Amino acid sequence: MRLLLIAAENGSLPGGKVGGMGDVIRDVPRALAALGHEVTVLVPGYQHFSRLPGTTLQTALEVDFRGHTERVELWVLPSDPAHPRLRCQVLEHPLLAPCGPGRIYCDDGPDRPFATDASKFALFCAAVATGLRDGALPWPDRVHLHDWHTAMVPVLARFEPGFAALGELHFVYTIHNLALQGIRPLRGDDSALEAWFPRLRYDYAFVGDPRYPDCFNPMRAGIRLCRKVHAVSPTYAREIQGDAGEGLAEDLRQADREGRLEGILNGCEYPASRVAPVEFGALLAAVRVQLQRWREEPGPDRAMRGASALERWRRKRPSILLTSVGRLTDQKVRLLRMPVADGRSVLEHLLESLGRRGLFIMLGSGDPVLEDFFAAVAARSDNFLFLRGFSEPLSEMLYAGGDLFLMPSSFEPCGISQMLAMRAGQPCLVHAVGGLADTVRDGVNGFAFGGTGEAAQALHLLQRFEQVLNLHATDPAAWSRISEEAAAARFDWSAVARAYEARLYR
Repeated sequence: MRLLLIAAENGSLPGGKVGGMGDVIRDVPRALAALGHEVTVLVPGYQHFSRLPGTTLQTALEVDFRGHTERVELWVLPSDPAHPRLRCQVLEHPLLAPCGPGRIYCDDGPDRPFATDASKFALFCAAVATGLRDGALPWPDRVHLHDWHTAMVPVLARFEPGFAALGELHFVYTIHNLALQGIRPLRGDDSALEAWFPRLRYDYAFVGDPRYPDCFNPMRAGIRLCRKVHAVSPTYAREIQGDAGEGLAEDLRQADREGRLEGILNGCEYPASRVAPVEFGALLAAVRVQLQRWREEPGPDRAMRGASALERWRRKRPSILLTSVGRLTDQKVRLLRMPVADGRSVLEHLLESLGRRGLFIMLGSGDPVLEDFFAAVAARSDNFLFLRGFSEPLSEMLYAGGDLFLMPSSFEPCGISQMLAMRAGQPCLVHAVGGLADTVRDGVNGFAFGGTGEAAQALHLLQRFEQVLNLHATDPAAWSRISEEAAAARFDWSAVARAYEARLYR
């Protein structure tokens, strides 16, 4: 098949990844190409990717947008000899980089959520539709759209007469995170559906938001207008038809009744040999090197918090090393910030349980309020080291050097961090939701907690953590078996690609 994958991120490009979507768009096209498909990946250039060495201009498109004609360029990146059936392309225009070259998301404030990004991706989708209509993009057998950023393509195919030929295409729509829907007004704003496409005669039943009657919801449009809808884990596909539906549960239940909704777990790359363990001394040395690099960089202070922890463990390894890697968002760490009966946070209780025998190293950045919370706790704790930033090499060392990986997400469509920790033989303690429930088996290859409501979840997390600490201290043979099971677990992209073939593309 000729497959066209359209997304906001592509982790195969330098700076092309922000979250898990970037991993998927890096890895699954390679797996599909290995099965014999001709795969094209198309993302915005953000005034950055087209400037990479070896990138060539293929053509320019005349795109109708906001009542004007915009010249959008189509660039082709150098092919990878290891993947001859895979081609990467980007669309370029100054409006695709409104917050500066290379910036994928602008993260507008709460007064105008998604405003800048939504306009940017609306232009991107209009250029995609134009490229397909005019033959600049090879006509695909399947078009695979990823998240709300790309959902305008089927909207134009259904409701814009000039793109009527695109209605024949088989559109597949992947939901990476239902909580982010790109909602914008229908009218009355320069970042609104009717401002982007003033002549569009849309059907509100397909594109309107069910909660906000004056708003356009691209996530809903993708769900309603595509032949197949894919959630990135089987458990998440069930959850979003209920309480996790974010206002779209009925649309998703309808898709399920029509046989259009599929839950397929994302995969992970596995090296030929097992990831080598990292010695604690080497890990601390890498921490110091990264801290020095951050100090030398311009911009906000991203230094470590918890200097006493670093100094205390300078000469010896803790009995148990707890690790965590990821962006600091409400979804990922809300449970750790929750107060319990005595007014202290779940995190402070975890550190109290960890005591003087263990060390918790957290690497991450994101919401400044959350960063400040973790920095404040680390400043008064000698068993908590908070590294306020991100480093890919350091994250890999934490996956390979820790004893227990903590991932207490309130919800998790799939998750990749738990797979990377397991790959290195580090068991995980996770909240049994979404993809975490589909990858971590409690007491077999890791540990899990549940609970109805956040108060119960916080209590169960603390209880399970105590039990896990006790197992680690008293039964090394059982711990070794669980670690081996974690390392042996496989979530191969090749299996994911075959599931795409059978359940999304056929």
